[in-house]
Amino acid sequence: MAREISPSRTRQAPRGRWFVLAAYSLLVAASQVVWLTFAPITTQSASALGVSEGSVGILSGINPLLYALLALPLGRWTDRRFNATLCAGALLTVAGAVVRCIWPMSFAGIMVGQLLNAAGQPMILNATTKLAVRYFPPAQRTLAVSVGSAAQFAGILTASTAGNALFRTGGLQTVFAVYAGVAITAAACMLAALRVRPAAADGPVAKGSLRWLRGDRVTWQLAGLLFIGMGVFNALATWLDPILNRLGYGQAASTLITLITVSGMIGAAVLPPVAAARGRRRGVLICATAVTTLVFLTLAFTHNLVLITVALVLEGFVLLAGLPIALEWSEIHAGPDRAGAAAGFLLCAGNLGGAVLVLLLEFLIDEPRLAFGAMALIAVPGLLLVARLPATAAPQRSDTQRHALAGDLQ
Repeated sequence: MAREISPSRTRQAPRGRWFVLAAYSLLVAASQVVWLTFAPITTQSASALGVSEGSVGILSGINPLLYALLALPLGRWTDRRFNATLCAGALLTVAGAVVRCIWPMSFAGIMVGQLLNAAGQPMILNATTKLAVRYFPPAQRTLAVSVGSAAQFAGILTASTAGNALFRTGGLQTVFAVYAGVAITAAACMLAALRVRPAAADGPVAKGSLRWLRGDRVTWQLAGLLFIGMGVFNALATWLDPILNRLGYGQAASTLITLITVSGMIGAAVLPPVAAARGRRRGVLICATAVTTLVFLTLAFTHNLVLITVALVLEGFVLLAGLPIALEWSEIHAGPDRAGAAAGFLLCAGNLGGAVLVLLLEFLIDEPRLAFGAMALIAVPGLLLVARLPATAAPQRSDTQRHALAGDLQ
């Protein structure tokens, strides 16, 4: 029988909840670092391994594909066996990092390591909202979701800035060894943190399928927003360097991507708590989508480097804040017992958006105006989606949901 966590099953918030959040954030960042190891050192890695740059790109590209395949079933597992799922995700991340250390110059061995990490990542990221529900009182859950989400961007930033320096120090062996150390430390902290007794005890989880998702309009709208938002961010991070090269600003790409990511981390940590406290979640999502449209429309016609920098730093600040807002909204709407499945569905959509938009923009990067204009156009459907969201986030059971739940209980 499906049941939300009731007051009778809620204990006092544990003192160790901040340690749990810190350990989880470190694990999230570590999983991103292991995944994106090769992003800043693609050319160097291809030379060291004796393979093409395209082959090295596959090492990172398999992650979104596996996420799309595994997100929903593993999200369901998160709802059923939270501790076991998160432990498995931590151990798979460690296994993936260690396997690369054992065969540092074998492309096949490295591929196995990447696959192990890719399999574990949904188990980790799907837990963002569920962890907030289990360990934090309602007044602090938005902050917990925001910090856990910002940790993804912290991992991306770490991978993009540390890779070259580590490779210059000792090649792939040093890169793999350092990142394995990070993964082992993060996993050990997470396993220790799970010994902290949660504030909320789990109620029984509904058995059966994910049929409730089929007719859940709000969850699909949030998924559509993440498809666009994460797709735009991935496309920008992937193609900004060649686009700026064609504008004559190639040396600025690395610094600008770092500034966008730092700005996004700040926005993801700051904006969602403010939006939740004032009941303005939809307003912030409208603002983020509108800013995305206007920023890229402006850049399609104006190519001054100062303006590009200011516009994209502003874009990062509002765009990346949409992830924790959408995740938290999905938990409120779907309920604590379906938080893992809802988060998995949203992150699956976001990863698909990243893969699709990166492929679409590849054909336009030779024409910066068209590339920026396409990103502005891509954001327009987001305005339609967010405009149809409810004014406030609240638990909701539509007729479809009630019928699906009745079927689950049979």
